[in-house]
Amino acid sequence: MTGAPGSRAFLPLALRLALREMRGGLRGFYIFLACIALGTAAIAGVNSVSSAISSSIATQGQSLLAGDLRFQLRNRVAADAERAYFDTLGTVSVSSGLRSMARLPDGSDQALVELKAVDGAYPLYGTVQTSPQRPLADLLGRDGDTFGALAAPLLLERLGVRVGDELLLGKARVRITAMLDREPDSLSDGFGLAPRLMISEAALAASGLVQTGSLVEHAYKIRLEDPAATNLANIRRQSEKQFPSAGWSVRTSDNATPSLTTNLTRFSQFLTLVGLTALIVGGVGVANAVRAYLDSKRGVIATFKCLGAPARLISVIYLVQIMLIAAIGIVLGLVLGALIPVVAMRFLEGVLPVPSAIALYPAALALAAAFGLITALAFAIMPLGHAREVPATALFREQGFERSRLPAWPYVAGAGLFLAALAGLAIWTAYDRYIALVFLGSIAFAFVVLRAVAFLLTVLARRAPRVHSPALRLAIGNIHRPGALTPSVVLSLGLGLALLVTLALIDGNLRRELTGSLPERAPNFFFIDIQRADLDGFRAVLKENMPAGKIIEVPMLRGRITAFNGEDVSRRNVPPSGRWVLQGDRGITYAKNVPENSTLAAGEWWPADYAGEPLVSFSAEEAGELGLKIGDTVTVNVLGRNITARIANLRNVEWESLSINFVMVFSPNTFAGAPHAWLATMIDPGATPEQEAKTLRAVTDAYPTITSVRVKDALDIVNDLMGQLATAVRAAAAVALIASVLVLAGALAAGNRARTHDAVVLKTLGATRATLIRAFSYEYMMLGVATAVFALLSGGVAAWFVVSRIMTLPSRFLPDVAVATVIIALLMTVGIGLAGTWRVLGQKAAPVLREL
Repeated sequence: MTGAPGSRAFLPLALRLALREMRGGLRGFYIFLACIALGTAAIAGVNSVSSAISSSIATQGQSLLAGDLRFQLRNRVAADAERAYFDTLGTVSVSSGLRSMARLPDGSDQALVELKAVDGAYPLYGTVQTSPQRPLADLLGRDGDTFGALAAPLLLERLGVRVGDELLLGKARVRITAMLDREPDSLSDGFGLAPRLMISEAALAASGLVQTGSLVEHAYKIRLEDPAATNLANIRRQSEKQFPSAGWSVRTSDNATPSLTTNLTRFSQFLTLVGLTALIVGGVGVANAVRAYLDSKRGVIATFKCLGAPARLISVIYLVQIMLIAAIGIVLGLVLGALIPVVAMRFLEGVLPVPSAIALYPAALALAAAFGLITALAFAIMPLGHAREVPATALFREQGFERSRLPAWPYVAGAGLFLAALAGLAIWTAYDRYIALVFLGSIAFAFVVLRAVAFLLTVLARRAPRVHSPALRLAIGNIHRPGALTPSVVLSLGLGLALLVTLALIDGNLRRELTGSLPERAPNFFFIDIQRADLDGFRAVLKENMPAGKIIEVPMLRGRITAFNGEDVSRRNVPPSGRWVLQGDRGITYAKNVPENSTLAAGEWWPADYAGEPLVSFSAEEAGELGLKIGDTVTVNVLGRNITARIANLRNVEWESLSINFVMVFSPNTFAGAPHAWLATMIDPGATPEQEAKTLRAVTDAYPTITSVRVKDALDIVNDLMGQLATAVRAAAAVALIASVLVLAGALAAGNRARTHDAVVLKTLGATRATLIRAFSYEYMMLGVATAVFALLSGGVAAWFVVSRIMTLPSRFLPDVAVATVIIALLMTVGIGLAGTWRVLGQKAAPVLREL
């Protein structure tokens, strides 16, 4: 045979032989193709959708920000020098945002609103869409003592009003002149707990809602004269240098929605890892398919060896075939993944910024293709190592591969190298590499445990006592006999079910917290913007309407952390879990004593009459994430002043209680004389909905400038949002489960040849079809139950870790999830198993017996 390993014709010969042998089609590789295509499509689709939204955010930055630049100040307006600086940059538009209560004129009902007051220049970019559509100046204009207002449809629904009706807002009366369908900068303003109500700056001034210490954001949006020729980063640096103590946050149109972009990246990373799980599960199917295919080619391989072909040539021939088929699967997956954004954009339009035209995202597709190719190589190389060891005598005698030992060490090393490359690519492309590392480590550990489960199940079956039922005895024997399907079935199904159980338990525990125990532990109300002069009267109103309730009130200011130990926080490398503390302004307070819902973890509390240097108590968990310790200094900008305090102690904070908690609590002397308002909660677990509604009306009528937040309403909004996210998570988990089904079907198909031999021999010895069906059913049921038990244990542990350790919420096992998992496992194993073996039971005996 020509084409020795050292000859020039070696590779062309291998390619020619591989293509010639593939003329018979792709039979035996459909599971292979489906596994690779499914995992590749999941990764390509998720990253394409993320890229589409990210690119849309980048191209629509001016509209999303309603300006080229935005300077945002908390609790104060810009000083004269600051406003003069803004005017030198270009056209300025000012808007103010706060939460308040909108009331019906007769006082019968009220609702929390996200209030936004705009001036005549708004918006500098984009368009405010209303129904009916009219100029914004006309819609927000003044008519006597009444001001125009735009209301979101949800607000109209909650209060039972319509366009043309009037509302009370603080001390002002407003008339709804149109429904607010869309505002261009809503995403850059952030997530709101209430429907939007838009008014003019004049209406806000008349309402009296902005008082000393009110939690109000003033945004100064600027349209540059020549944005294309202006370096936005230079303007940002110049403003911070010229006004170092301004305390404003600066945002540019090329980074209009940083929180949305970050959250989108995190969520897409999570879905990518789930898609990678589907691809790795599919890798098991790849290995099974390659093994079964090469097993069917043992006669051809033996013929090659009889003709003098070296083992290296045989390996290259079938490697070429596998890579060509993998390429077909990857291309199919990329086509499907490229189409996913087209469908997803239809559902996301109106919720997130989406591109106006269909586009391909090469980076996302290339990443998915790399994952698919490396996965195919990682799981196909070991069966190839076995294939090269098929002896020439296999041409004359029916036999399979020797699977009891590993192939030659280069193939084992190659498989390990590609698996390492797969993990390295996942970690390198991840936003949070620690999470990616933990995720991949968990999958690797699950593979090891699943192999152990299969081995344990085999040992138990081998040592099981003899039973009288022939069908059950045959089923137990099938589990532990040489070449049994036990490892393949347990491995293929276990990982997908474990992922499904984990996600179901996390979702179930979060929903239970949001709808059950959390609302019972949480306060009934939060009250914001309470003036010191109103405290006594406010307490009296609450005690009159909820006499059994507990009132907790604390002073509250807003401040932004600017430095740790004199170092600008923007220069610190902070892990993702702690970045939220540094993003924007934080609520801060001062106290003489240790606050409720927290305990000292380290250090000592200051005396009640302390008058020394400013001190601060920092949350222990967040301090650890930020790398802070007792004795370090924290610089906070409050009302345009930088205040530096030394960390005196660390506290353990019960964030899950939803009570009043702060990352930073300062010594009282730190803010002596600083203007501020108060924050209060009312806790009464026994209060009825009617009593809560009565209390809400009483507080709003007596103090219209106080903002009341009913906690259960806020939790309902969060629950709805979680439901939308859970849909995407379930879809990704379904991909992994479908991959498990494909792998299971492939594993069963790969074992059909041995099943055919067994069935024919048993039928020849007198076994009936009914006996064989019962035997196979018992076998698949035992495998399904064993796999379900593993999925429940591993998924339960993983969900417990995520819920209790990462989310710091109570975690419990949910029986309904357990029952559903067992049912799914049994249906999949028994259903697919019997579907695959039904044809086997009808095989004629003579052709099979001649091959034995």
